[in-house]
Amino acid sequence: MAGNRRFVEKNPVATKRAIRAILKSADLCADDPARAARFMVDKGFTDNYEYALQAVKSLPYGKWRQFDAEDTIRFYALRLKEIGLIKSSPQKILAKGTDWRFLNELRKELKG
Repeated sequence: MAGNRRFVEKNPVATKRAIRAILKSADLCADDPARAARFMVDKGFTDNYEYALQAVKSLPYGKWRQFDAEDTIRFYALRLKEIGLIKSSPQKILAKGTDWRFLNELRKELKG
């Protein structure tokens, strides 16, 4: 997830609500993939229920609690730096460009 720094600072409640909604939807997809697939078909994102169900079942929606977001940022920032797409170090990106408050709070709130 990414957010505009000014918006996040100005609207922390809205930011937390948006992140909560995204994480709850990930939990819903993990807990009830058939419902998520039916929703995609009903909303017209796809016509084929079986393909949608297969896609939802194959994605690790329930893993967000287990992965370390900071390690993920560090890993991909290092790869991008190695190929020359970014100039900042992973440590600098983490220090200046991340804020884990909302995710940490919601991890505790949405224990499951």
